Amino acid sequence: MIRFSLICDAEHKFEGWFRNSEDFDTQKKRGFVACPVCHSAKVEKALMAPAVSTGRKQETIALAMGEEQRKALAQLRKLAEKARENADYVGDKFAEEARKIHFGETEARGIYGEATVEEASALVEDGVEFMPLPVFPDDKN
Repeated sequence: MIRFSLICDAEHKFEGWFRNSEDFDTQKKRGFVACPVCHSAKVEKALMAPAVSTGRKQETIALAMGEEQRKALAQLRKLAEKARENADYVGDKFAEEARKIHFGETEARGIYGEATVEEASALVEDGVEFMPLPVFPDDKN
């Protein structure tokens, strides 16, 4: 995962986590990246200072959230949990299964799993509707 500093057209600054730069570009193109303050989809990467090792103990950089951000995050977490509860996990076969459902080769149902950026791009080109599910930092702990 990579963290990008982002800025919207109203100059609100915030952070986003993505698998890689291409993942950011794909999500932005599909309208999945929006400012958490004003909800603008006109978002760009902001200039970031590189991480430089000084030999000292590394510090953790954290973002303090206000009440509105905490509420939005809790709602997003609930939506992601509900989506997973009502879908079948297909692991790394997501692209293959999504394509089969799209073309009527198998039963229509909700699924979730993993796909590479290349697989996701191919699904978009084929007209398969899907959306990324957020993965929260504490989901990996």
